[in-house]
Amino acid sequence: MGLFRRGPKEDDARDAAVDAPQDAAVAEVEAAPELGDARGPWDVDATHPEMPRVDLGAIRLPQVDGMEVRLEVDKATNVVSAVAVLLDGSSLQLQAFAAPRTEGIWDEIREEIAASITQQGGTVDDLPGPYGRELLARLPVRTPEGRTGHRPARFLGTDGPRWFLRGVLTGRAAVEPDAAGRLEDLFGQVVVVRGTDARPPRDLLPLQLPGGATPPPPPAAPRLAPPERGPEITEIG
Repeated sequence: MGLFRRGPKEDDARDAAVDAPQDAAVAEVEAAPELGDARGPWDVDATHPEMPRVDLGAIRLPQVDGMEVRLEVDKATNVVSAVAVLLDGSSLQLQAFAAPRTEGIWDEIREEIAASITQQGGTVDDLPGPYGRELLARLPVRTPEGRTGHRPARFLGTDGPRWFLRGVLTGRAAVEPDAAGRLEDLFGQVVVVRGTDARPPRDLLPLQLPGGATPPPPPAAPRLAPPERGPEITEIG
């Protein structure tokens, strides 16, 4: 594993998936074995294939030859909020969330994502995929010429025991099946570490930089916008 370093934020579907301002740390991953045929994603307490994985806290990320890892950091809190894997001209963003004990949340979240993208002027198709239902979206973006364009993205989701893992595929993998295979396989070999703490559903499970690395420092200027109240949550997972 190479050293993590600061890098620019990717201008892609993560803008729709992660609203908070982000910074990033980046690493190039050394050569690793090919992923196996058995697919998860897996819970840390369940039997799962052994392979080299990077410990990022709530997510243990399989190592794939040639991939680059980018950890997105919330500038306001200096907390790692997402991990993105760049591979073969495509990107897979990963986030893990707490979920209820009794039911999954992907169906509900999928509806909310679709409604949000449609409201912003994009389009969404709810389709079957390698991990169940997924969304194929065309996200509205502003072109350098000032016009409105669209960028494709695929939203994957898997409900686990008291957790939910979301993936966002952008680049060639969003529209070319042949280009998506390696990142789809990587998604299926992620191990999620939920922990035993009581957390409200949709609470982001904590991520961390590996090897004792620290996130980039927060911006010197304070955020002036007042905080917005989030959705009311009553159930504790």
